[in-house]
Amino acid sequence: MGGNAWTDTGPYQPDLAAAFRRAQEEELAKDDHGFPGRTMEELWRDPEWHEYVFTGGTGTVLDFPAMIEATETDDGPYLRPLTDGEIRTWAPHGRPTMAEWDDALDSERLGFPDRAQGNCTVLYDADGRPTRIGYWGVTAD
Repeated sequence: MGGNAWTDTGPYQPDLAAAFRRAQEEELAKDDHGFPGRTMEELWRDPEWHEYVFTGGTGTVLDFPAMIEATETDDGPYLRPLTDGEIRTWAPHGRPTMAEWDDALDSERLGFPDRAQGNCTVLYDADGRPTRIGYWGVTAD
């Protein structure tokens, strides 16, 4: 198998790691994928969750145990925010809107990461205010 690409957005918070954790909590509340009553920390300690994620995954922020620094290049599974330079390759002004993000992904000016990896970036409204976090990745399978 080759992994499946996915996209989603989540609530904005200035602390991207906190926003990521909140997005995970919201996603887990919508769908526990057959692992009821568990936190993300508990899921990532469960070998059955590992098997579930690495043989199919959820196609969501739940597929990652943690967010790494933007400049890190470790193998997955991880979620990594884009650097300012990476953002400016497809949004030269550095404050992408949701429409610009969608267009960059659709046109492949913004690529998907490797399998078992994800990226995120802040998305802004037309007035330059941060409004959402854009998440995208590829499942491990």
